[in-house]
Amino acid sequence: MASYTNLPAPSPEQGLNRYMQEIRKFPLLEPEEEYMLAKRWVDHQDTGAAHQLVTSHLRLAAKIAMGYRGYGLPQAEVISEANVGLMQAVKRFDPEKGFRLATYAMWWIRASIQEYILRSWSLVKLGTTSAQKKLFFNLRKAKAKVGALEEGDLRPENVARIATDLNVSEEEVISMNRRLSGGDASLNATVGSEDGGAQWQDWLEDEDSDQAADYAERNELETRRELLEQSMEVLNERERDILVQRRLSDEPVTLEDLSDTYGVSRERIRQIEVRAFEKLQNRMRDLAAGKGMMIPA
Repeated sequence: MASYTNLPAPSPEQGLNRYMQEIRKFPLLEPEEEYMLAKRWVDHQDTGAAHQLVTSHLRLAAKIAMGYRGYGLPQAEVISEANVGLMQAVKRFDPEKGFRLATYAMWWIRASIQEYILRSWSLVKLGTTSAQKKLFFNLRKAKAKVGALEEGDLRPENVARIATDLNVSEEEVISMNRRLSGGDASLNATVGSEDGGAQWQDWLEDEDSDQAADYAERNELETRRELLEQSMEVLNERERDILVQRRLSDEPVTLEDLSDTYGVSRERIRQIEVRAFEKLQNRMRDLAAGKGMMIPA
């Protein structure tokens, strides 16, 4: 993989505006160009191709990182963690699966940022279950959705609504809200060293960002994952196994290996894979139509 030190690095001294100007110099890639670069990396470990894939998506990493303000962490460090996630995505990206790198990379970017925040955020003791992590990262937006913008404890009706939306208990909502409220913590409290540290208010989320759109995007992605899981039920055991191993695995199994496993030709495995994928797509479209969504062809 191309060296991380070769990438532009955000820093408090440099300023985020200058960093954003630097990364805009890297051109975005057309689908065909992205595919060829990814193939060069996968087939030949071409670090130059990998570097182009990374730099062309630095703006995506920065955009996602900007949505994670408000946790008392320097934005430059959050962007750096986003870039680490982006590099991991490029390293594992398979262009043969038929989707763009940006679609794949955003999951790695968000995971890297969230892991960093959970490691670094020491003002409260957080739970480690997936539900508690989900609550930690979504409570503020859930509060905005129900119009619960007041400080202090939430009203009972808002607690109930948020608990239902996030699929957690009301007790967990109340507890996490109190933790994130910070008690008597001042917005002018210093984060970092006394001389060079920023204040809490410097890291509050940008009110100009489209919170509703971000929340809707996350909900849509979660819904699509649920649709995929439900749609898998239309496949028989062999179809499901072949499709998962060929298209949904981090390291896809070869046609030859699967032909040995099932005692059929490689062409037969390919036919089963294609048929299973078509059945899955059709089922997802049917389920999505019932939810008022559209699954692209």
